[in-house]
Amino acid sequence: MTLETERLILRHFVEADADHLYTFACDPEVGTPCGWPAHRSVDETVWVINNVFTSDECYAICLKEDNRAIGVIELKRPGRSDLAKGDDEGELGFWLGKPFWGRGIMPEAANEVLRHAFTDLKLKRVWAGHAVYNDKSRRVQEKCGFVYQYTVKAHRCDLTGEVRDECANLLTRESWLERNDV
Repeated sequence: MTLETERLILRHFVEADADHLYTFACDPEVGTPCGWPAHRSVDETVWVINNVFTSDECYAICLKEDNRAIGVIELKRPGRSDLAKGDDEGELGFWLGKPFWGRGIMPEAANEVLRHAFTDLKLKRVWAGHAVYNDKSRRVQEKCGFVYQYTVKAHRCDLTGEVRDECANLLTRESWLERNDV
């Protein structure tokens, strides 16, 4: 499935995305706040594309002008999520290459995935989390209507070993419908 917005194409990954995506995934300022280490090679990015970015609801964020992957957004379902527990829930996870920060790209992508979650998939709740120090993710979530629920203290990130506090935020279908006059 492909989703589109005014400026973006959200599509499934292909191996050919690895070279371009690596230019962003190798930056520790991108991965560390999201809980994963910077990629060390294009081969590692290929492995992630083939083994991690595989769910039906995982999308490459691409600008329409060139269709090159500049980030990732996924609607994680139970089993792939720390927060979503029921079949009517999902968890939004995302990251974006640093050169594209501050342009409103991530809220645009997130809002389209949320539209898909609530209208096409008929989910009732979508969760999103962020490290307490990750103000960029917090702001994206706030712009999309997520509401703070609780903080997980001393959460250990499996991929980095970092121990940090993480906030859990929630957006309900009812709240999304109200915000979007649907």
